[in-house]
Amino acid sequence: MAPRPPPSSPDRPTPDTPGGGRREWRESRPAPLVLRAQPREEQDPRDVLRIGGIPAVAALFARSPQRVERLFYEERLRETAGPWCKLLAAARKPYRMVPREELDRVAGSKLHGGILAIARPKAVPAFDPAAAIANAAKCRLLLVLDGIGNANNLGAIARSAAFLGLDRLVISADPRQAAPTDAAYRVSEGGLEHLLVARAADLPAALAAIAPAYLTVAAVAAGGVDPATLPRDRPVALVLGNEETGLSAATVAACEARATIAGGGALDSLNVSVAAGILMHSLRR
Repeated sequence: MAPRPPPSSPDRPTPDTPGGGRREWRESRPAPLVLRAQPREEQDPRDVLRIGGIPAVAALFARSPQRVERLFYEERLRETAGPWCKLLAAARKPYRMVPREELDRVAGSKLHGGILAIARPKAVPAFDPAAAIANAAKCRLLLVLDGIGNANNLGAIARSAAFLGLDRLVISADPRQAAPTDAAYRVSEGGLEHLLVARAADLPAALAAIAPAYLTVAAVAAGGVDPATLPRDRPVALVLGNEETGLSAATVAACEARATIAGGGALDSLNVSVAAGILMHSLRR
């Protein structure tokens, strides 16, 4: 009988040796659809999000599980985190049950709800007016934010948008405009996972480009019409501006209509996320 080839033999790898038959079998299986980890040394901490709270983490695993790199959770959420841990284990990605103090440290905040996913952010593509026009027949409302600087406001607006059935959000290139950050994801309660977020480099030009298919409406603090009186022959592209200064003159000029929420109480303004919710509810199809 011929002697068994040594483990290093390239002709006949064995099941018991690294690089042998066992590895061949694994590599012949279909690769998992989700969760291929980058080598740790290639990951830049600035390129990940810390997404906290059960609703936000649940939406992340439901919509984009491949983006999750690590998971931390408190003991009280062990059962809740179980299915997500199994998914990470299958992809050879780490997860860990930790005391609250350590979770606070990893999250950089006490506002994590007992669970934290470390995830790669979604890409924010350039806004494509042609694609928006093609989608107009199915669009309930196109929401556009120009210079909304507070990430909590961005998150709150995204939460309302997802609740009302919107699926797209356009943000401007204004340097004040908040990006989808850790805080925005936490406050959105999973809403940002349900929205396709795109960035318009030249917002007035983009609004002009979609005008044939959308009624472009600037939200202004005064001087606009009651949103309920606007024509509804087209879907609305609703544009909201900076919390302190509102929309720029160029953006307002690019819009076909202006809308104002009438008050009547002791104050003359609303938080932008509250105003956004009222206007979205009024103007959605």
